[in-house]
Amino acid sequence: MRHRSIPTGARAALFRALAALCLSAACLFAQNAPPPREENSPRFHELLRAGNLYLSLQDALALAIENNLDIELQRYNLPVSDLDLKRARGGGTTRGLNYLVFDVPVGTGGPISAVPTTAAVAGRATAGSSISTNAVSLNALGEPQTNLSLQAQVPQTSGSAIPSYDPAITGQLNWTHTTTPQTNTVQTGLPTLISATTLFNAGIQQGFTSGAVASLVFNNSRQSINSLRSAYNPYTGSSLGINVTQPLLRGFGSALNRRFIRIAGNQRKIASLVFQQQLILTVYGVIRLYTDLVALNEDEKVKAEAVALAEKLYSDVKAQVEEGTLAQVELTRANAQVYSTRQDLINARGLREEQEAILKNVLTRRGNADPEVAGAHVIPTDTLSIPAADQVRPMQDLVTDALNQRPDVGQAQLQVANAIIGLEGARSLTRPQLDLNGVMLNNGLAGQANPFASSADPGFIAGYGGVFEQIFARRYPTYGVGLQLNLPVHNRVAEADLARDQIQARQQEVRLRQLRNQVRLEVEDALIAMRRARASYDAAVQARMAQQESLDAEQAKFEVGASTSFFVIQYESLLAQARSAEVAARSSYVKARAALQRATGSILDENRISLDAAIQGKM
Repeated sequence: MRHRSIPTGARAALFRALAALCLSAACLFAQNAPPPREENSPRFHELLRAGNLYLSLQDALALAIENNLDIELQRYNLPVSDLDLKRARGGGTTRGLNYLVFDVPVGTGGPISAVPTTAAVAGRATAGSSISTNAVSLNALGEPQTNLSLQAQVPQTSGSAIPSYDPAITGQLNWTHTTTPQTNTVQTGLPTLISATTLFNAGIQQGFTSGAVASLVFNNSRQSINSLRSAYNPYTGSSLGINVTQPLLRGFGSALNRRFIRIAGNQRKIASLVFQQQLILTVYGVIRLYTDLVALNEDEKVKAEAVALAEKLYSDVKAQVEEGTLAQVELTRANAQVYSTRQDLINARGLREEQEAILKNVLTRRGNADPEVAGAHVIPTDTLSIPAADQVRPMQDLVTDALNQRPDVGQAQLQVANAIIGLEGARSLTRPQLDLNGVMLNNGLAGQANPFASSADPGFIAGYGGVFEQIFARRYPTYGVGLQLNLPVHNRVAEADLARDQIQARQQEVRLRQLRNQVRLEVEDALIAMRRARASYDAAVQARMAQQESLDAEQAKFEVGASTSFFVIQYESLLAQARSAEVAARSSYVKARAALQRATGSILDENRISLDAAIQGKM
């Protein structure tokens, strides 16, 4: 028996092919997402002193960025978009993003001033005390949510299939023993044919952006039989070849087959913009809650001073009643005023406590479930300051800035772009399927001569190495090329899907136009609200000054016996209302200014917040 060795070049090529197969078959390790943190950031403990949480506005914003769960939820969207891009690069479709963003709870809304309800003689009014309403019934605790997705309830079709860009290794190892009775012994020379077959096949397959799919296949079959007519026993038949299929119409083209990669790339930008939008909503909400808390603290002080004034009046009236210079009814009126102002103080304190609880829940991870948070009393260290004059640019410039800066507009534009990209897949399905197929195969055969047969060719008498020599020497090649056509007579399914996807893309463009109109309206409304808040504040300051002068005059008349406690009580109540109205007007201006910054998309820059730092959970 003659054995032939494998040539050195062929052996090296074989080893390289096997090495490539082994590398492609490397194990894939699952990526585990880290669990969410349970503890608050160290900043919370740094700001906590003697059970009090001393907060500036910047401190409150920093705590929200580090601990707020709405922001934390959106952080997970960023690696999700990276995984979608990874999936698309492997030839998969995108799974989409979560477009829900959450507003911060509205809170108690700041000071609630008592409104005069009864006209009295000479234009004076009688004030009543305000009764606080439960925060739940006021819907002060809810988090309104917004879905930024422009996509219809039924998504676009996925379009023509995309080949897998990740190489896939295939393998088959099989052993079979067969005993077959023969009806004709001419072919085998025996009444029973016994064979043992071992199959070892391996291959690698990969798709390309042109739509082509190529496979490299190495097949081996070793057979041992008892036939007297077979020239070789045992023998091995092997083949090594390449098969290529390239679509020419449906599924053809790099632009088409890379569409999900482009969509996933846009989704990464969308995820960042949605995170930025959530950050804007949270920052604006924290500013609003903090501003209301400062105003509620100031209003509580106003109510406490009103109680002190009422108690002083009660003391003065009591002394005069005991002296006989005032009637007993005046003491009753003064005593009623004391209880009325105390009721207002109780209400103001309750609103402040509710606002504290809401703010702490926004700034921490577990809210009041953490005993340290529940027991902390928030002390705001900033005051409500109003500039002497507003520096406001023309509204058209503000609208232009908003359309260019706002992340909700930016991500909506990318959604429309993705919808248009997705149309390429649906359009491809309406084309006929025409594929170009090619095959190139090298064959080999080697075995031992059957001593019972005399027809063995000496060229095939060899070991397994002879098979490789024949394959790499290309002694027995097979090759071919062909076209395969599938031409639907009428493809109504694909045509309907394309038409519907086009309609949905146009609907997204309409929704984008609606969003832009809404942005213009929000900017205009915020600008009007800011101007109105400025005018209201100026009027509130003048009203408070006038009420103070009126009370001083009435108290002077009361001290000389020219007035009664009834009128003094009237003016004390009106002054308390005016002071609360001034606090509320100052708060409204600060919130209106923040609303304008939010509407124009400049609120992060105005508060020196870096998007990259916020993604890392830092201020």
